[in-house]
Parts: sequence; C-alpha cells; structure tokens
Amino acid sequence: MPETWAHRADLAEAAITERHASRLWGIPRTNMGVVSWPPTTKEKLFVRWHYWWQAHYLDCQVDAALRRDTKARRNRIQDTIRGVQLRNLGKLTKNRYYDDKAWMTLAMNRAAELDRVKRAKQLDDLEFNLIAGIDSLTGVLPWRLGETFYNVPSNGPSAIMMARTGRLDQAREVVDWMYDNLINDKGLVMDGVRMRMHGPEIVTKVYTYNQGVLMGASLEIALALRERAGLADDEAIDSYDDASRADESMQYITHIRSLVQAIALHLATPQGVIEEVGDGDGGLFKGILVRYLADVAMRLPEDTPANVATKKVAKRIVLASAESAWSHRLEVDGLPIFSSDWTADARLPHNYGLGPSSVPEAIGIIRIAERDLSVQLSGWMLLEAAARLTLDD
Repeated sequence: MPETWAHRADLAEAAITERHASRLWGIPRTNMGVVSWPPTTKEKLFVRWHYWWQAHYLDCQVDAALRRDTKARRNRIQDTIRGVQLRNLGKLTKNRYYDDKAWMTLAMNRAAELDRVKRAKQLDDLEFNLIAGIDSLTGVLPWRLGETFYNVPSNGPSAIMMARTGRLDQAREVVDWMYDNLINDKGLVMDGVRMRMHGPEIVTKVYTYNQGVLMGASLEIALALRERAGLADDEAIDSYDDASRADESMQYITHIRSLVQAIALHLATPQGVIEEVGDGDGGLFKGILVRYLADVAMRLPEDTPANVATKKVAKRIVLASAESAWSHRLEVDGLPIFSSDWTADARLPHNYGLGPSSVPEAIGIIRIAERDLSVQLSGWMLLEAAARLTLDD
C-alpha cells in the first residue's frame, strides 16, 4: 500500500503544519514548531521551544521532501533552519546538552543533502563541538557540559554523525563502549553510566530510542566498513578473502540482529506494536526507534539468511505500529491526532493550555499527552517510515 502510507504521511505533515508550524516572533522567512496544541501564550511566543524537538521537526520535513520533493517543502526546511538559529540567540553550539546538539547536527546534515537547500552555516561548528566534547578518560561524550553522566542519548546520535561524516574510528570507539558497558541480560540497551565517588554506577533504565540510536550507529559503521573493504551493499561473502575483509563489519551486524530480536521480544506486543508510552521528551522516543528500524529494514545487506530475517522483523514492527497508531488516531478537521500510546485511542487535547475545562486539569493532575508536538512528531515519523518501507511494494 505505498500510496496509502504516503497519503497518510502527507496528512500527518499537514496536521503539524496546520496546528504547530508558526513564524518565529512574526519574522518573515522563519518557521518553528510550537511545542503544544492548543498552545499557551508562552508557547506561542516560543518562550518554551525545546531545541531538540525542533531537530526532529526538521528531520520529519526532510523525510517528506525525500519522499516527494516540492518547493514549498524546501522553503519550509530553509525557514526552519533559520528560525532555530535565530531562536537560539547565538551560535547553535550554545547549549549544554550534547544529545540536543547531536540531533540538530543529524537533522541539518540530512537537510544539506537535499537539492537546492543551503548547508547551514553553523553545521561545521556543531560537528566540531561534539567531537571536542569527548571526555579524555572515558572516550565518550557526557550528557551535558560539566556532567559525569555518560549516556546513550548523547553518544548514540553522535556516533551516527561520526560515521556519516567519515570519522569512522571515533564512531567505533563510542559504539564499542556502549556495547561493552550498557547491554542488559535481555539484550537491550540501558541508559548510561554515572561516575560516582565510589565508582561507576549503571543507570539501568531501558528506553525505546536508545535501542534505535545504537542500532542506527551500528548500521552506519557496518556499511562504512563494508564499503572500505570494497564490498557492495548486498554482495555475498563467498570466499575466505571476502570473509576476512568483512569480518570487522560482521560484529556490528550481529549486534543489530540481536537488538532487533530483543526489541521484538521485550518492547513490542505479540502483534509487533511498540508499547512504550510517553509525553514531553518521551513523546519522541518511539518515533526515533521506528526511524532506525526502518533504516535496518531498508539498508541492512541481504547477504545472509539471518540478515534477511532481521530485515523482515524490523519491517513488521514498523508496519504493525503504523497500522495500530493510524487505527487509534483521532481526526479534527480531517487531520490526525496520534495517541501517545500506539495501542490505545488518542485523546482530544481540547482546551488544555488555553483554559482548563475541569478542576483536575486546572491543578495539573491530568495532562493530555496528545497536546505535545513530540507525540505528534512521533506519529509523523512512524508514517514516513511506513511510506519508505512500502515504496517498492
């Protein structure tokens, strides 16, 4: 159903554009994502704006432009980059959080690869800022400046950037550190390592997006190593010489296969729908996971039966999640509102933020997650992933 998923992705894009897209402070040729709908006055004025949510808003726009290139989409991408640069009130490196900067770097790099979209002037500065932030003792990035917490949210997207920009050895060091320190008994990725006076302390929480970024980084490294070894994407390894050249990439491909299996077993329903529920920052987590599951389904080499099976599982999870999220959506004026729980019906944000309609809302007991841009971006990411996977069906 390629046309169906592309059409649904168009509707998700239209919903964000209608409800969330706005000029920054009325400045011409700027665009930003308002962080909630309906918004409060502070949100309308971008007092609250969430740097890393804007990166994913930009990423979704790039997905749509890659699917169908239009002048309107290219212009909005350019306006979004300009809006983010202006709203940050200075250099984009002026941010304490390395995960935020890594996401912005990835999104802007993808935007720069589009035809007739100018490369952001600050992109090189962002890349160098991430590299310069690597801790000399651990060899990986802290969560933020001055912090002794080293986590997957910072190091996963940074490793993807490193692999994509030719810094392959650095990417491998960072990814190997995560595999050596942060895989639990179920084969899932834990959140990070906090350095304490008494020694390192593992933060054992498991989040969907951490699985996604480590998978994504492993895929970029594996493909770069195969290219360096002179192997085409789907070239079969049928000789001792081929095997020895591909040996380095195989460890990362094996990790990918294990992660996809663990996700299917522990983070999805028996039908393959990703189960995590989140709002705020957590509203983006599932969307990030499906982005990289779709990457695995499309780009993992098909040179072994195990790889083919892994690609099928990854594709099944994305499409099952998309079907479920779509079937549980609400519609307002013909445009979707996605649930924060892809296995349950979406709730209408109604007046929350403009004027609570009940006492529990007024005192903050009830919070409607569907109001958050992050939740709706995850839905859009999911539908773009489904559209990519069904393009050739």
